Amino acid sequence: MIRGIRSWKLRHKVVAGAALALLGGLGFGAFRMANSAVAIPTAEVQRKDFVDTLEIKGEVKALHSKVIAAPYGAGDLQIVSLVANSAKVKKGDLLVQFDATTMKQKLAQDQSGVKSAEAEINQSQAAARLKEEQDVTDVMKAKYEAEKARMDASKQEILSAIDGEEAKLKVVDAEQTLKAAEAKLQADRSSAAADLASKKEKLKQTEFQVRQDETSVASLSLRAPLEGVVALQNHWQPQGGPTPFKPGDRAWPGAAIAELPDPSSLKISARVEEAERGQLKADQTTEVHVDAVPDRNLPGRVEEISPTASLDFTAGWPIPRNFSVDVVLSESDSRLTPGMGATVRVAVAKIPDGIVIPSTALFRKAGRSVVYVQRGSKFEETPVEVSRRNPEEVLLARGLEPGKRVATKDPMLTH
Repeated sequence: MIRGIRSWKLRHKVVAGAALALLGGLGFGAFRMANSAVAIPTAEVQRKDFVDTLEIKGEVKALHSKVIAAPYGAGDLQIVSLVANSAKVKKGDLLVQFDATTMKQKLAQDQSGVKSAEAEINQSQAAARLKEEQDVTDVMKAKYEAEKARMDASKQEILSAIDGEEAKLKVVDAEQTLKAAEAKLQADRSSAAADLASKKEKLKQTEFQVRQDETSVASLSLRAPLEGVVALQNHWQPQGGPTPFKPGDRAWPGAAIAELPDPSSLKISARVEEAERGQLKADQTTEVHVDAVPDRNLPGRVEEISPTASLDFTAGWPIPRNFSVDVVLSESDSRLTPGMGATVRVAVAKIPDGIVIPSTALFRKAGRSVVYVQRGSKFEETPVEVSRRNPEEVLLARGLEPGKRVATKDPMLTH
């Protein structure tokens, strides 16, 4: 009897304890649900204009810049040294140095050619002076002999007839000798002048070649024409694709090695496919996010869209054909430098008076688009139909009315 009473009391205590534990658990759960409901962030369903956007990837470039290009006619263009990408340089700083060994050897040979041409001119002038002196002497001697012969012939009245005739013949011979000497003097002068002119022309040509060599040697050292930030240019490598130039690379005449942009005039240059091209128009407003400037977005507008597709050599292999797009910035930032990656968000359409919610308030459940509408301290799952969306907002076709509040975090994941 006593044992039965004790057993009944024990079962009563166990049942009472379990009931208390159950009530406590329910109370704690209700408290947690209430707190979770309060902790879940919400947003209001708004009736407002919805702006549809298109995101395109681009790169910061300068509207005005100086292209540092490899020279023409300077032989083998192998890069020996090259300034680092994004380096800040001053006007006159060395940017690119090509191997000048071959051109310096050619310059030395042509300088030696100038010395040889000058020596030939000196020799020619010396020989012409000697010949001139000899010819002048011969002319003077011939003049003397002619004058003497004429004086002898003037004594004809006191000479015999035979001697008189001989004197006349001597005059003729002397005058012929004089004419021959004078003719030889003129001919030698003309020949010496022609020879000297030829050698001087050769010297001019050699000196011109030396100046060209000096220009070519100087052109192998590319210096900054202005102060700025260097943007190294890409060239195609069979194994690496578009790759910035580096020491050891060979360039071709006229190849763009680097660019020195004007930092006060920047734009965003992008490439888009045909489907995206159809959504873009000039003067559409944009919002630009530059990867290296994460704390702000910069306003801008679409300035120009290419009417025809062109090969995009920066997009890998096979080389695609797409359209170029230029976006000008309405504001700038001192941290911007050419070559930085950027994301351009273009406002391609504006739908007035739409039902709009934040993109964080839309969820996918069992293949459906749903939102969680707040009902007091609870949230009710409600299916919706999406019309359009951009990275921040969603335009609904149906399913909600303005003024409601929706969860911006999944309430099912908070319990």
